[in-house]
Amino acid sequence: MLNNFIVAEVHGRVGVIRLNRPESLNALCDELMDQMGAALQRFDQDPGIGCVVLIGGDSAFAAGADIAAMKDFEYMDAYLGDYVTRNWECVRTFRKPIIAAVSGYALGGGCELAMACDFIIAGDDAVFGQPEIKVGILPGAGGTQRLPRFIGKAKAMALCLTGKTMSAAEAEAAGLVAWVVARDSLGDEVLAVARRIAGYSLPVAMMIKECVNRAFDAPLSEGLLFERRMFHAAFALSDQKEGMAAFLEKRKPEFQHR
Repeated sequence: MLNNFIVAEVHGRVGVIRLNRPESLNALCDELMDQMGAALQRFDQDPGIGCVVLIGGDSAFAAGADIAAMKDFEYMDAYLGDYVTRNWECVRTFRKPIIAAVSGYALGGGCELAMACDFIIAGDDAVFGQPEIKVGILPGAGGTQRLPRFIGKAKAMALCLTGKTMSAAEAEAAGLVAWVVARDSLGDEVLAVARRIAGYSLPVAMMIKECVNRAFDAPLSEGLLFERRMFHAAFALSDQKEGMAAFLEKRKPEFQHR
């Protein structure tokens, strides 16, 4: 399905959203984010989708937010228009697993969009950074908040204050990227991982995502309590019964995602 600035496809139980503004290195304009949000909403409501891949082009995942579109903004334009919050938060609130597949540049808003996903798989040519300081502004879609959680205060402060970039290998070593693959095989590798996740019980995957995210937002004692309650709740699932029975019977489980 071609929809201007994104291409959305279904591969079995995997939804794929491809950013599609190659002439601007996938600069993240409002229209693109609106269309991406609409595609995510459809995938969220589709019981046949168990995992989503968000991928860019060969040269860039996304080189940043659309500077041309916002250069003349005044404070009230950004505030009353709820800029960023209005249509970027759809990734953070998406309930199913979502993987960012990053090749080429993931800078500024592109890096922030990738970090909003559940984890990043990068091509060996990927470049990450928050260079907003170079154009007289600061990160506004999570760059100063998520980046320290991934790579620590010192490295995050250095990247945000200097505009320096980080290679795929550096990003993997720092904990920003789950793992790095050859650029030419990125799409196939990520799709294989997404298919694996989508083959497991969807409610269990969603519970795991909630629990891991809670670790960033709550004290350890509260996070442990939340995890324990979700663990208890999983015993109400048909998939739990099937999964454990299949294990004991030495066969592959047939999850019904219930």
